Amino acid sequence: MSLTPIGGLADESRRKTTTASLREKKFHHDPITCLTAYDYATARIEDEAGVDVVLVGDSLAQAMLGYENTLSVTMEEMLHHVKAVRRGVKNALLVADMPYGSYQIDASGAVANAARFVKEGGAEMVKLEGGEKRADLIRRIIDAEIPVAGHIGLTPQSVNVMGGYKVQGKSLGAIEQLMRDAVALDGAGVSCLFLEGIPREVAAMITAEISAPTVGIGAGPECDGQVLVFHDLVSLTFGAPAKFVRHYADARELMAKAVQGYCADVKSHQYPSDAESYHLSREAKAALDSVLDRKLAIRR
Repeated sequence: MSLTPIGGLADESRRKTTTASLREKKFHHDPITCLTAYDYATARIEDEAGVDVVLVGDSLAQAMLGYENTLSVTMEEMLHHVKAVRRGVKNALLVADMPYGSYQIDASGAVANAARFVKEGGAEMVKLEGGEKRADLIRRIIDAEIPVAGHIGLTPQSVNVMGGYKVQGKSLGAIEQLMRDAVALDGAGVSCLFLEGIPREVAAMITAEISAPTVGIGAGPECDGQVLVFHDLVSLTFGAPAKFVRHYADARELMAKAVQGYCADVKSHQYPSDAESYHLSREAKAALDSVLDRKLAIRR
Protein backbone atom coordinates (compact mmCIF):
# COMPACT_ATOMS: atom_id res chain seq x y z
CA MET A 1 0.00 0.00 0.00
CA SER A 2 1.13 3.58 -0.57
CA LEU A 3 0.47 6.72 1.43
CA THR A 4 1.94 9.85 -0.12
CA PRO A 5 3.49 12.13 2.52
CA ILE A 6 1.63 15.36 3.19
CA GLY A 7 3.93 18.36 3.30
CA GLY A 8 4.76 21.87 2.27
CA LEU A 9 2.12 23.62 4.36
CA ALA A 10 3.70 23.80 7.81
CA ASP A 11 4.61 27.18 9.28
CA GLU A 12 7.55 26.53 11.61
CA SER A 13 7.20 30.02 13.13
CA ARG A 14 3.60 29.47 14.14
CA ARG A 15 2.84 29.74 17.83
CA LYS A 16 1.37 26.76 19.68
CA THR A 17 -2.24 27.32 20.70
CA THR A 18 -2.79 26.99 24.45
CA THR A 19 -5.58 27.70 26.91
CA ALA A 20 -3.84 31.00 27.69
CA SER A 21 -3.56 32.02 24.05
CA LEU A 22 -7.29 31.39 23.55
CA ARG A 23 -8.02 34.03 26.18
CA GLU A 24 -5.50 36.35 24.52
CA LYS A 25 -7.38 35.94 21.27
CA LYS A 26 -10.63 36.94 22.97
CA PHE A 27 -8.97 39.99 24.54
CA HIS A 28 -7.48 41.09 21.22
CA HIS A 29 -10.63 40.24 19.20
CA ASP A 30 -8.64 37.75 17.13
CA PRO A 31 -11.18 35.15 15.91
CA ILE A 32 -10.56 31.54 16.95
CA THR A 33 -10.79 28.85 14.27
CA CYS A 34 -11.87 25.34 15.20
CA LEU A 35 -12.63 22.25 13.13
CA THR A 36 -13.36 18.65 13.94
CA ALA A 37 -10.95 15.91 12.89
CA TYR A 38 -11.14 12.17 13.41
CA ASP A 39 -8.02 10.81 11.68
CA TYR A 40 -4.32 11.52 11.22
CA ALA A 41 -4.44 12.87 7.65
CA THR A 42 -7.29 15.32 8.26
CA ALA A 43 -5.76 16.48 11.54
CA ARG A 44 -2.43 17.14 9.86
CA ILE A 45 -4.03 19.06 7.00
CA GLU A 46 -5.98 21.23 9.44
CA ASP A 47 -2.98 21.81 11.67
CA GLU A 48 -0.71 22.76 8.80
CA ALA A 49 -3.40 25.05 7.38
CA GLY A 50 -3.37 27.04 10.62
CA VAL A 51 -6.49 25.92 12.50
CA ASP A 52 -6.28 27.03 16.14
CA VAL A 53 -8.28 24.24 17.77
CA VAL A 54 -8.82 20.69 16.53
CA LEU A 55 -11.80 18.98 18.13
CA VAL A 56 -12.30 15.23 18.09
CA GLY A 57 -16.04 15.63 18.40
CA ASP A 58 -18.54 12.97 19.29
CA SER A 59 -19.90 13.77 15.83
CA LEU A 60 -17.42 11.00 15.04
CA ALA A 61 -20.45 8.79 15.66
CA GLN A 62 -22.24 9.94 12.52
CA ALA A 63 -19.39 11.28 10.37
CA MET A 64 -17.09 8.27 10.62
CA LEU A 65 -18.94 5.36 12.21
CA GLY A 66 -22.39 5.65 10.67
CA TYR A 67 -24.36 5.85 13.90
CA GLU A 68 -27.73 7.58 13.89
CA ASN A 69 -26.71 10.10 16.56
CA THR A 70 -23.91 10.85 19.01
CA LEU A 71 -25.32 8.73 21.83
CA SER A 72 -23.88 5.42 20.64
CA VAL A 73 -20.19 6.29 20.39
CA THR A 74 -18.08 4.77 23.17
CA MET A 75 -15.05 5.86 25.19
CA GLU A 76 -12.88 3.30 23.42
CA GLU A 77 -13.98 4.50 19.98
CA MET A 78 -13.34 8.11 20.94
CA LEU A 79 -9.93 7.30 22.40
CA HIS A 80 -8.93 5.40 19.26
CA HIS A 81 -9.58 8.45 17.11
CA VAL A 82 -8.12 10.96 19.58
CA LYS A 83 -4.84 9.03 19.44
CA ALA A 84 -4.85 9.15 15.63
CA VAL A 85 -5.55 12.89 15.58
CA ARG A 86 -2.84 13.51 18.18
CA ARG A 87 -0.26 12.13 15.75
CA GLY A 88 -1.27 14.71 13.15
CA VAL A 89 -1.46 17.79 15.37
CA LYS A 90 1.57 19.92 16.20
CA ASN A 91 0.45 23.50 16.83
CA ALA A 92 -3.32 23.38 17.28
CA LEU A 93 -4.93 22.79 20.68
CA LEU A 94 -6.36 19.27 20.76
CA VAL A 95 -9.78 18.96 22.41
CA ALA A 96 -11.56 15.65 23.01
CA ASP A 97 -15.33 15.33 23.35
CA MET A 98 -16.43 13.22 26.30
CA PRO A 99 -19.07 10.83 24.94
CA TYR A 100 -22.51 10.24 26.39
CA GLY A 101 -22.36 8.16 29.54
CA SER A 102 -18.72 8.94 30.29
CA TYR A 103 -19.49 11.80 32.70
CA GLN A 104 -23.26 11.96 33.37
CA ILE A 105 -23.50 9.08 35.86
CA ASP A 106 -20.58 9.20 38.31
CA ALA A 107 -18.31 12.15 39.11
CA SER A 108 -15.29 10.04 40.02
CA GLY A 109 -15.71 8.02 36.85
CA ALA A 110 -16.02 11.23 34.87
CA VAL A 111 -12.70 12.51 36.20
CA ALA A 112 -11.08 9.16 35.44
CA ASN A 113 -12.44 9.21 31.87
CA ALA A 114 -11.24 12.77 31.35
CA ALA A 115 -7.80 11.71 32.56
CA ARG A 116 -7.76 8.87 30.02
CA PHE A 117 -8.23 11.35 27.20
CA VAL A 118 -5.18 13.27 28.42
CA LYS A 119 -2.96 10.37 29.52
CA GLU A 120 -3.79 7.84 26.78
CA GLY A 121 -5.09 10.03 23.98
CA GLY A 122 -2.84 13.07 24.27
CA ALA A 123 -5.74 15.54 24.46
CA GLU A 124 -5.03 18.96 25.96
CA MET A 125 -8.63 19.69 26.91
CA VAL A 126 -11.88 17.78 27.26
CA LYS A 127 -15.33 19.04 26.33
CA LEU A 128 -18.61 18.12 27.99
CA GLU A 129 -22.19 19.23 27.51
CA GLY A 130 -24.56 20.88 29.95
CA GLY A 131 -25.05 24.11 31.85
CA GLU A 132 -24.91 25.09 35.51
CA LYS A 133 -25.64 21.52 36.62
CA ARG A 134 -22.17 20.59 35.31
CA ALA A 135 -20.34 23.35 37.22
CA ASP A 136 -19.29 21.21 40.19
CA LEU A 137 -18.14 18.38 37.92
CA ILE A 138 -16.13 20.81 35.82
CA ARG A 139 -14.39 22.08 38.94
CA ARG A 140 -13.47 18.52 39.89
CA ILE A 141 -12.01 17.82 36.45
CA ILE A 142 -10.05 21.08 36.52
CA ASP A 143 -8.80 20.17 40.02
CA ALA A 144 -7.32 17.08 38.35
CA GLU A 145 -5.26 19.48 36.16
CA ILE A 146 -7.40 18.93 33.08
CA PRO A 147 -8.67 21.98 31.14
CA VAL A 148 -12.37 21.84 30.27
CA ALA A 149 -14.47 23.28 27.45
CA GLY A 150 -18.15 23.76 28.20
CA HIS A 151 -20.98 23.30 25.72
CA ILE A 152 -24.45 24.82 26.07
CA GLY A 153 -27.42 25.55 23.85
CA LEU A 154 -28.28 22.73 21.49
CA THR A 155 -26.51 19.84 23.19
CA PRO A 156 -26.74 16.78 20.92
CA GLN A 157 -26.35 14.30 23.77
CA SER A 158 -29.66 15.66 25.14
CA VAL A 159 -31.50 15.11 21.86
CA ASN A 160 -34.08 12.81 23.42
CA VAL A 161 -34.88 15.31 26.18
CA MET A 162 -35.03 18.21 23.75
CA GLY A 163 -37.25 16.28 21.37
CA GLY A 164 -34.93 16.75 18.43
CA TYR A 165 -32.25 19.08 17.17
CA LYS A 166 -33.92 22.42 17.85
CA VAL A 167 -32.62 25.95 18.26
CA GLN A 168 -32.44 26.79 21.97
CA GLY A 169 -32.91 30.10 23.80
CA LYS A 170 -35.89 31.42 21.85
CA SER A 171 -38.00 32.53 24.83
CA LEU A 172 -37.13 34.98 27.60
CA GLY A 173 -37.05 32.21 30.20
CA ALA A 174 -34.79 30.06 28.01
CA ILE A 175 -32.49 33.01 27.39
CA GLU A 176 -32.21 33.64 31.13
CA GLN A 177 -31.32 29.97 31.67
CA LEU A 178 -28.63 30.10 28.99
CA MET A 179 -27.15 33.18 30.63
CA ARG A 180 -27.12 31.42 34.02
CA ASP A 181 -25.51 28.39 32.41
CA ALA A 182 -22.80 30.47 30.75
CA VAL A 183 -22.00 32.47 33.90
CA ALA A 184 -21.91 29.30 36.02
CA LEU A 185 -19.50 27.51 33.67
CA ASP A 186 -17.36 30.62 33.36
CA GLY A 187 -17.19 30.78 37.15
CA ALA A 188 -16.30 27.08 37.29
CA GLY A 189 -13.23 27.84 35.19
CA VAL A 190 -13.91 26.57 31.67
CA SER A 191 -11.16 27.45 29.21
CA CYS A 192 -13.73 28.09 26.49
CA LEU A 193 -17.46 27.70 25.96
CA PHE A 194 -19.05 26.18 22.87
CA LEU A 195 -22.40 27.75 21.95
CA GLU A 196 -24.52 25.66 19.60
CA GLY A 197 -27.84 26.38 17.96
CA ILE A 198 -28.81 29.58 19.73
CA PRO A 199 -29.97 32.98 18.39
CA ARG A 200 -27.21 35.34 17.35
CA GLU A 201 -28.36 37.99 19.80
CA VAL A 202 -28.15 35.61 22.75
CA ALA A 203 -24.68 34.39 21.75
CA ALA A 204 -23.52 38.01 21.54
CA MET A 205 -24.81 38.67 25.08
CA ILE A 206 -23.05 35.61 26.46
CA THR A 207 -19.80 36.44 24.67
CA ALA A 208 -19.81 39.96 26.13
CA GLU A 209 -20.73 38.74 29.63
CA ILE A 210 -18.16 36.02 30.30
CA SER A 211 -14.37 36.00 30.40
CA ALA A 212 -13.97 32.62 28.71
CA PRO A 213 -13.75 32.63 24.90
CA THR A 214 -16.91 31.47 23.12
CA VAL A 215 -16.84 29.21 20.07
CA GLY A 216 -20.04 29.18 18.06
CA ILE A 217 -21.71 26.70 15.78
CA GLY A 218 -25.01 28.02 14.56
CA ALA A 219 -24.68 30.89 17.04
CA GLY A 220 -23.84 33.87 14.85
CA PRO A 221 -20.70 35.90 14.14
CA GLU A 222 -20.33 37.67 17.49
CA CYS A 223 -18.76 34.60 19.13
CA ASP A 224 -15.02 34.74 19.79
CA GLY A 225 -14.54 31.84 17.38
CA GLN A 226 -16.33 29.39 15.12
CA VAL A 227 -16.36 25.61 14.75
CA LEU A 228 -17.65 23.38 11.98
CA VAL A 229 -17.71 19.64 11.50
CA PHE A 230 -15.05 18.93 8.88
CA HIS A 231 -17.33 16.65 6.89
CA ASP A 232 -19.87 19.49 6.61
CA LEU A 233 -17.12 21.88 5.49
CA VAL A 234 -16.20 19.66 2.54
CA SER A 235 -19.68 18.27 1.73
CA LEU A 236 -18.75 14.76 2.81
CA THR A 237 -22.21 14.14 4.22
CA PHE A 238 -25.37 12.36 3.14
CA GLY A 239 -28.19 14.47 4.58
CA ALA A 240 -29.54 17.99 4.26
CA PRO A 241 -27.11 20.49 5.84
CA ALA A 242 -28.02 22.68 8.80
CA LYS A 243 -28.67 26.37 8.16
CA PHE A 244 -25.28 27.42 9.52
CA VAL A 245 -23.23 25.04 7.35
CA ARG A 246 -21.17 26.57 4.56
CA HIS A 247 -19.58 24.21 2.03
CA TYR A 248 -16.03 25.14 1.05
CA ALA A 249 -15.42 22.13 -1.21
CA ASP A 250 -17.30 19.12 -2.56
CA ALA A 251 -15.16 16.21 -1.44
CA ARG A 252 -18.00 13.75 -1.86
CA GLU A 253 -18.32 14.47 -5.60
CA LEU A 254 -14.54 14.52 -6.04
CA MET A 255 -14.12 11.19 -4.28
CA ALA A 256 -17.04 9.59 -6.14
CA LYS A 257 -15.56 10.64 -9.49
CA ALA A 258 -12.16 9.29 -8.49
CA VAL A 259 -13.61 5.90 -7.51
CA GLN A 260 -15.72 5.71 -10.67
CA GLY A 261 -12.69 6.56 -12.79
CA TYR A 262 -10.59 3.93 -11.07
CA CYS A 263 -13.22 1.22 -11.56
CA ALA A 264 -13.62 2.14 -15.23
CA ASP A 265 -9.87 2.00 -15.86
CA VAL A 266 -9.45 -1.37 -14.16
CA LYS A 267 -12.35 -2.92 -16.06
CA SER A 268 -11.07 -1.58 -19.38
CA HIS A 269 -7.50 -2.78 -18.64
CA GLN A 270 -6.18 0.79 -18.67
CA TYR A 271 -4.90 0.55 -15.09
CA PRO A 272 -2.19 -0.21 -14.32
CA SER A 273 -0.25 0.79 -17.41
CA ASP A 274 3.20 -0.47 -18.31
CA ALA A 275 4.68 2.75 -16.90
CA GLU A 276 2.91 2.04 -13.59
CA SER A 277 4.32 -1.50 -13.41
CA TYR A 278 7.65 -2.75 -12.06
CA HIS A 279 10.08 -4.54 -14.41
CA LEU A 280 12.95 -6.96 -14.08
CA SER A 281 16.41 -5.73 -14.93
CA ARG A 282 17.76 -6.77 -18.34
CA GLU A 283 20.07 -9.30 -16.69
CA ALA A 284 17.35 -10.79 -14.46
CA LYS A 285 14.93 -11.04 -17.37
CA ALA A 286 17.54 -12.80 -19.51
CA ALA A 287 18.21 -15.28 -16.72
CA LEU A 288 14.49 -15.92 -16.22
CA ASP A 289 13.97 -16.38 -19.97
CA SER A 290 16.82 -18.91 -19.99
CA VAL A 291 15.22 -20.90 -17.19
CA LEU A 292 11.84 -20.85 -18.90
CA ASP A 293 13.39 -21.96 -22.20
CA ARG A 294 15.06 -24.95 -20.50
CA LYS A 295 11.80 -25.96 -18.83
CA LEU A 296 10.01 -25.73 -22.15
CA ALA A 297 12.66 -27.86 -23.82
CA ILE A 298 12.36 -30.57 -21.14
CA ARG A 299 8.60 -30.71 -21.55
CA ARG A 300 9.07 -31.30 -25.26
